[in-house]
Amino acid sequence: MHKLIIKPFAELDVIDISKWYNDKRDGLGDEFLLALDAKINEIQRNPDHHQAIYKKIRRALTDRFPYGVFYIIEKNTIYVLAIIHSSRNPNIWKKKK
Repeated sequence: MHKLIIKPFAELDVIDISKWYNDKRDGLGDEFLLALDAKINEIQRNPDHHQAIYKKIRRALTDRFPYGVFYIIEKNTIYVLAIIHSSRNPNIWKKKK
């Protein structure tokens, strides 16, 4: 299995998104975290499965919540660059490298 590293900007994305959902409904942020964790586990099991959208950067869409997990694969390591809402400009991840 590939090693997985979540970059600091992606960690901040997760914190902000989870807090936003918990503010909307108690426990909803935890549900988002579970969906995100499932998607990250899927990425780790089969990192080549998801489409490359720009050079080496791939995007995996979460189930239930409208977010994309942007990541790259380098050797045996997966780097999660950002977690971005699907309605936002996907090029925002370029600023988060």
